[in-house]
Amino acid sequence: MSQVKGENPMLKKRISVSQKRQITIPIEFYNSVGIDKEVECYVQDNAIVIRPVRESGGEFDEHILADLIAQGLSGQELLDKFKETRRQIRPAVERLLDEASLAAKGKISSKTYEDVFGPEAE
Repeated sequence: MSQVKGENPMLKKRISVSQKRQITIPIEFYNSVGIDKEVECYVQDNAIVIRPVRESGGEFDEHILADLIAQGLSGQELLDKFKETRRQIRPAVERLLDEASLAAKGKISSKTYEDVFGPEAE
């Protein structure tokens, strides 16, 4: 394992790829970025980027908490319901993206802005 000179400290290691296109993530890398059960993988600037999946970036946390508090939840019940609700965000967003993709391809019907929000007020 080495560090690239002249840059911010960066771990670098050569690893092999199996015949099934599988790799083993070195434990130092695994631990340093906090991988849990899943990673997401994408191509950027001709490089494959693998990073841990975060259940939620916190974008909806305040809204979730406000709603649960308004429902009268507190203490452990609030914490448990918050965790449950937070876990449902990613699958819901993925479903919305899938539906949007199918609508864009004309494979399912789509709604207009006015269908969803009504006519614009003048």
